[in-house]
Amino acid sequence: MPIKNKDYLSSREAAELLDVAVSTIQVWTDNGLLKAWTTAGGHRRITKSSVEDMLKQQQASIEQKKGEHPVSIVVVEDNEQEIKLYQQQFELRDINADVRIFKDGYTGLMNIGRSHPDIIISDLMMPNMNGFEMLKAIRETPELQQCKLIAVSALTDDEIRHHGGLPDDVMTFRKPLQFNELENMIREVVRRQVV
Repeated sequence: MPIKNKDYLSSREAAELLDVAVSTIQVWTDNGLLKAWTTAGGHRRITKSSVEDMLKQQQASIEQKKGEHPVSIVVVEDNEQEIKLYQQQFELRDINADVRIFKDGYTGLMNIGRSHPDIIISDLMMPNMNGFEMLKAIRETPELQQCKLIAVSALTDDEIRHHGGLPDDVMTFRKPLQFNELENMIREVVRRQVV
């Protein structure tokens, strides 16, 4: 779809071109993924060049994904705000992933035992079974040894040790989560699968 002969687009025009909801465009402009400004009347204007760049990235991503199998990811998180963040970020970054989200360690562990995902991302402080217990149980299960384990928590290293620590190979990210770091690690797992 050709972009109109002007230097900017409305949120609705950008959403139609990129085939996403207007609310997604708002998130992308707030996060700086699309360059935009607000008019005196309060309307958001997105630069045409940033939309064109994103369209090119989408096309390149589609080409790259041909023949790839999606990486399977389980996220175990009980906080609704954090869940929304994961959903937005996975959609926003167009990672070729099959993502499933569970709200406590017990439910997560049951599903992980059946599906054997490539990557498990878990909060540590949750109801029913916390992330410490779940991650230790996963590491003690022979058929889950290939899963990449990631803990995401606001706890300090001392607080994590106070709770009994984590298995040695668990990668830890701090809240608030810097999704760029997590994305790099996920894309590395995807690259290793393709090779």
